[in-house]
Amino acid sequence: MEVRALLDVLHIAERLKDELRHCETSKGRRESVAEHSWRLALMAFFMKDEFPTLDMDKVIKMCLIHDLGECFTGDIPTFLKSASDEKKEDTALFSWVASLPAPYNTELAALYTEMGALQTDEAKLYKALDKLEAVIQHNESDIRSWEPLEYDLNRTYAYDAIAFSAYLTKLREAVREDTEEKIKAAEK
Repeated sequence: MEVRALLDVLHIAERLKDELRHCETSKGRRESVAEHSWRLALMAFFMKDEFPTLDMDKVIKMCLIHDLGECFTGDIPTFLKSASDEKKEDTALFSWVASLPAPYNTELAALYTEMGALQTDEAKLYKALDKLEAVIQHNESDIRSWEPLEYDLNRTYAYDAIAFSAYLTKLREAVREDTEEKIKAAEK
């Protein structure tokens, strides 16, 4: 990629450092979208032995790029995001991707299409990890930052996405145990 084009891409992506998510970190600071994407990619990296038949480089790419649309629309918590919000984000994202130089425009468009279809094991894993990371982060945040609906969400979120994997099911159960312990400790 020509250096000016690379800088343009990096300037857009930098927005995710300042785009704050609904959740807080363990020290009470709002988490950025970039931080979420980084840890999501790290999760995929550490799970490569659990999914030896998958193209984990592709999964890591999916994790790194999955929220780039939020450079244009901002982050909307999953429990507030509407179909209209998703369409607006997808339109802005695909317009930006189309403006990128080849071969990146083609590769990113293919990845986003695969991620949206959720038909491949790689796309299913990325989506499962995306949901799991959010629940893990909520468990790490101060429970006083949780909205009332998040108690049930932390207990139930992501089960649909992890059902294809015994390993992810086991991980989700461990995360749920952490949720229950957190809620129980807060009730004391």
